[in-house]
Amino acid sequence: MSVYLVSMGTYVGFFMILALALNLQWGITGMVNFGIAGFYALGAYTSGLLTVRLGVPVGLAIPAACLAGLGLGAAVALLSVRLREDFLAIVTLGVGEMIRLIVLNEDQITEGPRGLRIEARPFGTMIAPEHYPLFYLGLVAACVLLAYAVCEAIRRAPMGRTLRAIREDDVVAAVLGKNVLLHRVRIFAVGGFFMGLAGALYAHYVQNISPEVFMPVVAMFIWMSVIVGGAGNNRGILLGAGAVMVFLEGTRFVGDFTDALDAEKMSALRIIGIGLLLIVTLRLRPRGLLPERKFNASSKLSA
Repeated sequence: MSVYLVSMGTYVGFFMILALALNLQWGITGMVNFGIAGFYALGAYTSGLLTVRLGVPVGLAIPAACLAGLGLGAAVALLSVRLREDFLAIVTLGVGEMIRLIVLNEDQITEGPRGLRIEARPFGTMIAPEHYPLFYLGLVAACVLLAYAVCEAIRRAPMGRTLRAIREDDVVAAVLGKNVLLHRVRIFAVGGFFMGLAGALYAHYVQNISPEVFMPVVAMFIWMSVIVGGAGNNRGILLGAGAVMVFLEGTRFVGDFTDALDAEKMSALRIIGIGLLLIVTLRLRPRGLLPERKFNASSKLSA
């Protein structure tokens, strides 16, 4: 049971990093990103391929995965500079699916649906196998704290007020002299950086990645985490990601109490349950469990 709880805690950490990145992009800046799974996959395959195909040390492969996510985020922000809300959502969803289809079909490089086997692990030769899961949980927790510290620093900085102004009305922010494009590119890039980090950590944890893991449903779970936790509040995001993961994992055991539900039906019911949880949250707590704190209207924009 303790092994299962450590594993669950590690997966919660992946969710938290992804949710913090999305909160930075959407919750604080107002940029929709439905391509989270693509950024997640890019980080996982970049780090995995560098270690498997080129023999790059894990200590260099993981930062390279972060930079790949950063570069993709900046590119998406630049390419979609004139797009807003619904149109941006479609573009990001398309980018995520494009990455998944590439890793699925380029099987000579990525092993496609067979799965890419990754042997390298951070400090794998230095930590005893029986202690490694707990060590990796600590490593992921440290990365969560890093992501939280960066996102919270941005939120509290003068730049954070500018980002919230862009979220509320980018035209007004531009009229006040703020470089809206530059801020959007920066934030999308920083969000992509942390999504790439989450993907790399996931790849070296499971040690066998395949395209079916990076389906668009991943984005739904992360969006659920942000909405339930409270968009714009980084502490709420951590709470929301933990709550969603506990719900997902907890419902796995429902099938043990009845023979009427096979694995396929149970999977469908879990998705329905996620939808119901979202509806209930929006009905009872429309701003999330920990809503974003309202700032004084007299605060000045500066960044």
